[in-house]
Formats: sequence, C-alpha cells, structure tokens
Amino acid sequence: MVGTNAIRGSRVGSGPMGESERGEAAPRFFVSYWCAKGHETRPSFARDDEIEVPEVWDCPTCGLPAGQDRDNPPEPPRIEPYKTHLAYVKERRSDGDGAALLAEALESMRARGVGGGAPQA
Repeated sequence: MVGTNAIRGSRVGSGPMGESERGEAAPRFFVSYWCAKGHETRPSFARDDEIEVPEVWDCPTCGLPAGQDRDNPPEPPRIEPYKTHLAYVKERRSDGDGAALLAEALESMRARGVGGGAPQA
C-alpha cells in the first residue's frame, strides 16, 4: 500500500536531470518570421558555419507561410478547389468526344452481350 506522502513522478535520489545528463546545449540564435496575418514566430537554430536559415517558415498560429521581412510577408498560397475525376475528364475531352466514346463503349458491350439492352437503330 502506498503512503499518503509519496512523491509521484520521480524517485528520490534518482540522479541528476537536465543539461548535466544530456550534455551542454549548443549555442543558439533566434530568427524572427512574420506571416501575412502579422503573427511572429521565433524558431532557434544552432550556431554553425554550415547552417542555412530557411527563407520561409510555417506560422504555428495560422499555418500560413512566414518570411523574415515584417513589412513584406510571403503571399498566402492560392487554394485550388477540389476537382472530381469527371472535372478532369471534362478538361481533356469535349462533349462530342465523350458522346463518341460512350457510343463506342456501348456498342462494344452489346456485341459481347453485356447489359441486356436492345441495340438502338
């Protein structure tokens, strides 16, 4: 049975926690990014000669792209409406092409005896 004054979440005398256990943290620097809605985010990067700071960062508040220029943030991406398969087919084929393909497919099915419909004259 557990006593009423037990410390939950860690063991007494379990050892050091934090930096001494994981080692020293690398020196870091912060870069400010602003999105089109004016949100600022400041991710940190390790100081390294080979580090390349990204030009664009996703805003954690609204999800829009954010840039380093506060007065000229990146444009929000244009959202294309979802297209159905039929919409893509209609982009590639005219109504006449579709009617011709349908007639050809129906004729092929009737020749094989599929569909049970009487042939049209």
